[in-house]
Amino acid sequence: MKRLTLLRHAKSDWDDPVARDFDRPLNGRGEKAALLMGRFAAQRAIRFDMLVASPAVRVVQTLETFFAGYGETLDARWDRRIYLASAPTLFDVIRDLPDSADSALLAGHNPGLEELILDLVPDDGISPLREDVEIKFPTASIAVLDLPIDRWNDARENIATLASFTRPRDLDPALGPESR
Repeated sequence: MKRLTLLRHAKSDWDDPVARDFDRPLNGRGEKAALLMGRFAAQRAIRFDMLVASPAVRVVQTLETFFAGYGETLDARWDRRIYLASAPTLFDVIRDLPDSADSALLAGHNPGLEELILDLVPDDGISPLREDVEIKFPTASIAVLDLPIDRWNDARENIATLASFTRPRDLDPALGPESR
């Protein structure tokens, strides 16, 4: 059995005048959400053997803040393929994980992470959490998936169970959608 935890980067600052999307930093709300989600993961004893992540600035900052809340740090394996990746590319990343890791954390972006969850978890009407992800996989959200495999290379569609799905607004309603 392998466990895959997906973390979408926290809310980034669209008002920052960076030249490239890759360099966009977090905003204050994103920092608050990432810290909260790190504390939540620590309280729930969510563990990781390894971390593979997009090297985009907003993911790097999300992880720094997440691990500040988590109370431990994990060295990242930075993988440029994750930056704005599609689900098929993310499957490639997962299949490249070392089998010595039983519980991996993958940090990246939407829409790829959301598509990956929807591809991994069967659309059989059994998982209300999957239905929540279908609506939206918001920034700083965490999804924990169990895959009944012994080797990461065996990851494929429709085999995972979505063990948990937590959004920042589930822990602090002030971090929910902004009303405009």
